[in-house]
Amino acid sequence: MTLCSLSCRFAVSGTVAGQPAPAARGARSADPSGSGLWMCRLFGLQAGKPVDAEFWLLEAPDSLAAQSHRNPDGAGIGTFGPDGRPEVSKQPIAAWRDTDFARAARHLRGTTFVAHVRYASTGAHTMANTHPFLQDGRLFAHNGVVQGLPDLDRRLAELGTADLVHGETDSERVFALITGETRRRAGDLHRGIVDAIGWIAVELPVFALNLVLITATDQWALRYPDTHELYVLDRPAGGSSGSGALEAHTARISARSPHLAVQPSVVIASEKIDDDPAWRLLDAGELLHIGPSLRISSSTPFPPEPRHPLRESDLDPAAAASQHPS
Repeated sequence: MTLCSLSCRFAVSGTVAGQPAPAARGARSADPSGSGLWMCRLFGLQAGKPVDAEFWLLEAPDSLAAQSHRNPDGAGIGTFGPDGRPEVSKQPIAAWRDTDFARAARHLRGTTFVAHVRYASTGAHTMANTHPFLQDGRLFAHNGVVQGLPDLDRRLAELGTADLVHGETDSERVFALITGETRRRAGDLHRGIVDAIGWIAVELPVFALNLVLITATDQWALRYPDTHELYVLDRPAGGSSGSGALEAHTARISARSPHLAVQPSVVIASEKIDDDPAWRLLDAGELLHIGPSLRISSSTPFPPEPRHPLRESDLDPAAAASQHPS
């Protein structure tokens, strides 16, 4: 099975363990294009049952010279196929010539999907630092900055999930905390997410923590706090017209699925991918759960602001650039 996911211009700001987001070697200090393409983006799809889809993670560049200054640092996709098994295809990108992986049209069949394109503030161009991450049969991608990683690492050691962290990013550590709390809650993933993010909201400095987490049957999405946008679309079969396939296009997104002309779905995205009037912006601290029947449950178990909020002025230039909005 050739893997991809809904194409997207997603990014993550990773922080190196034990350091407050130092600038990476050669890190960008601004987005000279003014396009906002460095900002983190997330995308998730819950189809309820297997669908065929075609995706691109990056559009083909119109000029290699023009694109070189905003070269992505990695691209990845995760899905659960018809057999319910998680499958991940991802690749670090060290130069624009390496983007063939992300620019190629890809076909896949699955039930739930998450995709990510990385614009790193710190951390090497490695597979271990590239989203999405796989732990305990779940897939995860994150958008934002969480600091205080030594304290987070100590918490992971207490929960017995420190060994799940193989890279340098804050994102993988956040996921390991969710995994640890879920194990402590006897597999209750919703409770595990609430406990993990609740602990972070009280104990660690947070700039943004938006996430998409999927299993073979369910999807969770969180916008926290209100730093970055995150939208949900409860899409009926055929969309707003009642007869259209999914057709998604933005500066970095191209996706289509003919099956979604006759089948409902739920889409999570950092930006509206079409003109459907049903898109809704999540509230700050809102946690969504989309179940196998596509029923959407919403809760706000977190305070609107973390106890130790970070502002853009608190971030080093590289981290700030990776979080700058469009």
